Amino acid sequence: MAVTPQTNTTLEAMADCMRECDDFVLCGHVNPDGDCLGSQLALMHALRSMGKRAVCVLVEPDSVDLGLRFLPGVEEMDAASDFKGSVGAFVACDVPTTARIGAAAGIQEQARVRFTLDHHAADVSMSEFNYVDPDAPACGMIAWELVKLLVGEDIPEESATCCYTALMTDTGRFQYQNTTPDALRAATEMVEAGADPAFVSSEVYQSRSFASLMLEKTMLENATVAEDGLWSFSYLRKSDFDRLGAVKADAEPLVDVVRSLAGVRVACMLREQADGVRGSLRAKGDEVDVSELARHIGGGGHRAAAGFTFEGTLDEALDAMPTYLDELVAKAGLR
Repeated sequence: MAVTPQTNTTLEAMADCMRECDDFVLCGHVNPDGDCLGSQLALMHALRSMGKRAVCVLVEPDSVDLGLRFLPGVEEMDAASDFKGSVGAFVACDVPTTARIGAAAGIQEQARVRFTLDHHAADVSMSEFNYVDPDAPACGMIAWELVKLLVGEDIPEESATCCYTALMTDTGRFQYQNTTPDALRAATEMVEAGADPAFVSSEVYQSRSFASLMLEKTMLENATVAEDGLWSFSYLRKSDFDRLGAVKADAEPLVDVVRSLAGVRVACMLREQADGVRGSLRAKGDEVDVSELARHIGGGGHRAAAGFTFEGTLDEALDAMPTYLDELVAKAGLR
């Protein structure tokens, strides 16, 4: 593993410091995914098993996708803006900067000690204890190592389930390029500790709404593929969501649909929102770094999966994306 220059501690030292704290608030980023939620909830359960007071908060209320509401403890999560109580330690999971924790930044500021556990490289740090490893397949895998250091062999089954969900979702069901031997070994440990792969997979990937299926139909009708088949992209308008009664979470699986086309090396999915255009990028293979394009547009992420917010209208984004994608695959030497 290759930690960033902002990393100033080890997981062992972090665990030692956490043992000295009594009450914790844990938080992830806005629009939390399986890795974000799984990481913080796994640590919450481990800390509670040690007799600590620990709660998880959401950056925004009601922001948990339908397929992640099975996670043990998620039903307790309230919005950070509603949090009232003491905070001895604040733990940021899967998020590198205060800009991405919204109202939780106020809670973090009150904490006597702060921890960051992440796998997103950033040029800044926001805690006294920072551990950031961009090579980690998921933040949940780092959380798993920390859980083991905290509780030893007495790992709560809830922590195993949450970490497995984090790892499974961020590796795309163990199909993405970040599915390393270490990831598979960690998944085995999680299953041995009580995680149920069939149950987790069913909850996450087989809980789509009918509106999501209808969005997929519209998305496929809007799909565009490069002449040489190296990239594909599609889009959904806000009116599509309104017409179908769909929500943001209903569109989450769709970028992987256009990514699944044979020969495609880069996929992009655009979603028109009331406040702008949100884009998701995915790479297939190791040649293309989609995070480079995401950063150029104003976002970020990982080599194989990234996101951005386009500053302009959807029609302007539709005009710009073919050029962006052409330049990206050309830079990767695929043309």
